[in-house]
Amino acid sequence: MNRPGVEGLHRNSDWTQWSVTVAGIGVAGYACADALMQLGARVTVVDGGDGERQRERAGILRALEVRVELGHTGGVPDGTDILVVSPGLPPHSPLIVEALGAGIPVWGELELAWRLRDPDTAAAWLCVTGTNGKTTATLMLESILRSAGYRTCAAGNIGTSLVDIVMHDEMDVIAVEVGAPQLPFVHTMSPVASVCLNVADDHIDHFGSFDAYVAAKARVYERTQEAAVYNVSDERTLRMVEEADVIEGCRAIGFTLGVPDVSMVGVVEDLLVDRAFIDDRTERAQELGSVRDVHPFAPHNVANALAAAALARAFGVPPTAVRDGLRAFVPAAHRIADVGTVDGISFVDDSKATNAHAAQTSLSSYDPIVWIAGGMAKGQEFDDLVAASVDRLRGVVLLGVDREVIAGALRRHAPDVPVIEVASADTGAMVDVVSAARALALPGDTVLLAPGCASWDMFRDYTERGRMFAEAVAALPGFEGPGRQGDTA
Repeated sequence: MNRPGVEGLHRNSDWTQWSVTVAGIGVAGYACADALMQLGARVTVVDGGDGERQRERAGILRALEVRVELGHTGGVPDGTDILVVSPGLPPHSPLIVEALGAGIPVWGELELAWRLRDPDTAAAWLCVTGTNGKTTATLMLESILRSAGYRTCAAGNIGTSLVDIVMHDEMDVIAVEVGAPQLPFVHTMSPVASVCLNVADDHIDHFGSFDAYVAAKARVYERTQEAAVYNVSDERTLRMVEEADVIEGCRAIGFTLGVPDVSMVGVVEDLLVDRAFIDDRTERAQELGSVRDVHPFAPHNVANALAAAALARAFGVPPTAVRDGLRAFVPAAHRIADVGTVDGISFVDDSKATNAHAAQTSLSSYDPIVWIAGGMAKGQEFDDLVAASVDRLRGVVLLGVDREVIAGALRRHAPDVPVIEVASADTGAMVDVVSAARALALPGDTVLLAPGCASWDMFRDYTERGRMFAEAVAALPGFEGPGRQGDTA
């Protein structure tokens, strides 16, 4: 049968000529399989799991005549023309290695979503990645775009499948959160603007090395059309931009917490300002808002706001919409969230700080602190974090399977800081953790849950960990809810 090459496949192609295997039946995989089935492709779904959630989705797909293999441990199914992979599948997995060895194209969800956009009404993409802060920056960007009057949404790694969005919703522009595991198999995606907020150790087990992780992050800049936005304080992001194969005419735009140079956005006194997207970049900066428009107020959140502003400005959003969008922004849960106060002690939930870099960023925003930390360390070390934060620490409460890793760093670099270890692995241990932190804290202190570790040893996810922290705080005598004592951040 004569058919076009795979490189030219798009939404309006004749998909009936193609057999596509989708690896993974999670949110992304399910959406990919459903879209491909609707377009007429012959679809096979494989997943190594065979749990209740997989079976539920498999039942729906099988009713639509999609072939599904749960508990799959074999290779690439016979006759596969294209392999679409879940971000949970590492690049070195046998399935991917076999496909690449056989010359079978491998796409990620982002690649499929880009190809399935309606050519007549396709929305622009503004892409956000980074080790930490990408969800906050993406949601800030969505709020700014909405304030400018655009039909928009946040999608991608943030929980809503991009494939679902491009197949079913009419948008002007999409704020796309991009995790590193989504990037290795992107080949044609071409965002209007993109940013890597920062780079620190994470996902090493997925990629096999830090260098491979950084290389995956850098792919967010490939084929960027208008603005490749980098973090002035993180030289690796600048190198990514310098080495990226962008569309001719694309500009490198920096964001900084300092006074911005030409082609940057930054801070002058207490104002967010733009020296990149103005008519005469040698003249005065354009005001975008105030640092107090950023909430919760913390230096790393101001950086997130500046990155979001740069992406929005690259798309043509006016300065007033940046200000209004930041003011209207509603932070995602468990990210430096004010839980409340007890006897003048503030309690803050940053359960989403699941790596050492995120925890250190959180710790730098408060002083003095009773720090709650621990969980699954994922091979990280905490010496640098403790050494940088020792002067802020009133005390530390540790929990979780790898608490000794942090305890060792505290003995080496903060021997005078009181440390309480809660050995219980039951989820109810959070009550003991909060009680111990309350006993260490003095009026004016902040009790900060910034674990620096994954939560899976004790909790279903970081959301449950944060929720149980908030519930334990609310049960303390003298508790007053958030906002009663003003902005403590």
